[in-house]
Amino acid sequence: MSPQNHILPNQVALVTGASSGIGRATALALAQAGAAVIVNYIGDSKPADDAVASIENGGGRALAIAADVSNEAQVEAMFKQAIDAFGTLHILINNAGIEKDRPFTEMSLADWQQVIDVNLTGQFLCARAAIREFLRRGVQQDVSKAAGKIVCISSVHQYIPWAQHANYAASKGGVMLLVETLAQEFASRKVRVNAIAPGAIKTAINRHAWGTPAALDKLLQMIPYGRVGEAEDIGNAVVWLCSDAADYITGTTLVIDGGMTLYPSFSTGQG
Repeated sequence: MSPQNHILPNQVALVTGASSGIGRATALALAQAGAAVIVNYIGDSKPADDAVASIENGGGRALAIAADVSNEAQVEAMFKQAIDAFGTLHILINNAGIEKDRPFTEMSLADWQQVIDVNLTGQFLCARAAIREFLRRGVQQDVSKAAGKIVCISSVHQYIPWAQHANYAASKGGVMLLVETLAQEFASRKVRVNAIAPGAIKTAINRHAWGTPAALDKLLQMIPYGRVGEAEDIGNAVVWLCSDAADYITGTTLVIDGGMTLYPSFSTGQG
């Protein structure tokens, strides 16, 4: 890690769902920017330990902590462990999320509830714990202009309806208004809250959409820019949003989708 790339020195970041995909890429990007990183995970510890090892091998500091973000007690314990280890927290990346798609008439209450619990309630619980720490500590002028920064990973489906994914789309629509409400409520305390809405990103959770030539060709028809996004595209944007270069930005959603939300079927002008 070269010092000139350290735009987040002396800061501590917690990334939920950080053992794979967008979360892992974001954790690595934050570490490369100089932040100490808490790698949250659930289940198998090896991918999280591997992420920590990658950060430490690059000269950074990291700690893996297991916690189910939908469980209040586990979230509170995770934040306590993180703050005990690193002294405070400056950045939260609310990334953990799941999909349980079903036709709406076949969607069980359990399918609905689990997605809402992880994707929306989990973001609430983590944001609440983070903001409490931001307000307790206040602004450290030598570290950041803001008391704290939160980036919630949403989806283009906070805007685009998605048949057979009613639980997922509803959760992401909720994230959008949670972000805007928190940004409004805590801006005067110098807490910035923003979201990133990824489009199609090449991760394991959606391999079915890009893993074969036929699937990839179909997907690319919806992406004017002509490529599927990489997890690093999100990680790089997160670093910028958390830096002082973005200090005047709060309550907004940065869409990173290669133009997917630009109605590509209208691109010929034929209507």
